[in-house]
Amino acid sequence: MLFWYVPAPNEALLISGSKRQAQDTQFRIVTGHGSFVMPIKQKARMLSLALREAEIAEDCVTQQGIRLTVRAVTVFKVGDDTVSIANAARRFLTEQRRMEELVGRIFAGHLRSIIGGLTVEQIIRERDRVAQEVKAGSHTEMEKLGIVVDALQIQEIEDATGYITNLAAPHAAAVASQARIAQARADQEAAEREQEAAALKAQYERDTAIKRAGFVAETEQANAKAAQAGPLAEARATQEVIEEQTSLARRQADLAAQRLEAEVRRPADAEAYRQRTLAEAQRDRAKFEAEGEAYRRTTLATAEAQAAKVRAEAAAYAERTTAEAQAAANTVRAESLRGGAQELIAANRVVENLPALVEAAAQGIAGSNLTILNGSEGVAQVATGIVGQGLAILDALRQSTARPPQPPTSEPTTD
Repeated sequence: MLFWYVPAPNEALLISGSKRQAQDTQFRIVTGHGSFVMPIKQKARMLSLALREAEIAEDCVTQQGIRLTVRAVTVFKVGDDTVSIANAARRFLTEQRRMEELVGRIFAGHLRSIIGGLTVEQIIRERDRVAQEVKAGSHTEMEKLGIVVDALQIQEIEDATGYITNLAAPHAAAVASQARIAQARADQEAAEREQEAAALKAQYERDTAIKRAGFVAETEQANAKAAQAGPLAEARATQEVIEEQTSLARRQADLAAQRLEAEVRRPADAEAYRQRTLAEAQRDRAKFEAEGEAYRRTTLATAEAQAAKVRAEAAAYAERTTAEAQAAANTVRAESLRGGAQELIAANRVVENLPALVEAAAQGIAGSNLTILNGSEGVAQVATGIVGQGLAILDALRQSTARPPQPPTSEPTTD
C-alpha cells in the first residue's frame, strides 16, 4: 500500500508525528512488522541495523617510547533494543554513512591510550588483552551511541624504528642456526637417503638382471620343453600303452591264478582233505577194531582162565564129593545091612550109582559154558546143590525102603 511501511529484518522503522508513543521517545519504533503512516501528518524513516565494519590504522607510542603503527578492525552494529535504536537514531539517522568513520575514531583514541600503558613485548604477546581492554574502555561511549561491538581484532603491528626486528634478532639467529642445523641434517639425511636409494637402485638393477636372466632361462627351458613336447608326448603315449599292456597281462595272470585256484588248487585241497579225513577215519576205525579185538582177546583169556579155574575147582570138588559120597555110601551100606535086606538092596543100588551121578554132574558142569559170578564160591555152591540133590534122592529112597509092606486088601465079593 502507498501508506503502509514494512521494515526489513535488519531495519527499524522510525515514525515521528504521532501523538501517542509507547516508548519514552518522541517517535515510534517499529521492527519486525509493518505500520500505517498517515501522510502529511506523520513521517517515516528507516534506520539500518545491519553489521558494519570499521578499519583502524593509528600511530601509537608505547610505554617505552617506541612508536608503533597498529592496524585493527572492529565489527559493530546498532543494538536491537529500543533504547539503542533511539540513541543511534538521534546521532546517526542522517549520517548513517559516516557511522564507520565515527566509530573508528572513537576506537583509535582508546587504542592509543591502552597501548601507551603497555610495552612492545606485551602488545606482541597479548593482543587479545589489548583488544579486550579497548572494548572495555569504549563500552560506555558505545552504549551511549546505541552501538554493540561484536569483535575487535589487532591485525598488524608495524615498527618503523626496528625495535621489533632487533627484539626478534636473537630468536631469529637461533632459529637461523637451528634452520642451518636442520638443513645440514636434512642434507645429511638426504645424502644418506640418496646413498640408500642408490644402493636400493643397484640392488634393484641386480635383482632385475637376475630375474631377467631367470626369465630368459625359463623361456629357453620352455622353448626346449616345447621342442621336446612331441617326442615326450609320443614316449609318454608309448609308456601308457606299455603300462596298459602290463596291467592287462597282470589282470590276465590274476585271472589265470584265480582259475587255477578255483579249478585245481581248491579241488586238490578238497580231495586231499577228503583223503586225509578218510585215512584218519580208517586209522581211528582200525584203532578201535584193534582195541576191541585186544579187549575181546583179553576178555576171552580172562574168561578161559576163569573157566579153567572153575573146571579145576569142579574136578577137585567132584573128587572130594566122590570120596565123601563113597564114604556116605559105605555108611549107608552099613546102616542098610543093619536095617534089612530090601533097604540094603536099595541102598546098594543108590550107592553104586551115586558116584556115576556125581561124575556125570561134574562133567556136565566142566563141559558147560556157565557164567560164574562169584568165582570158586559160586562153583562150590553149584556142586553143593548137585550133591544135595543126590542126597535128597538118597533120603527119599531111604524113606521109601523103611516103610513096612502093606498087606494086600481083599475086595468084597457080591453074590
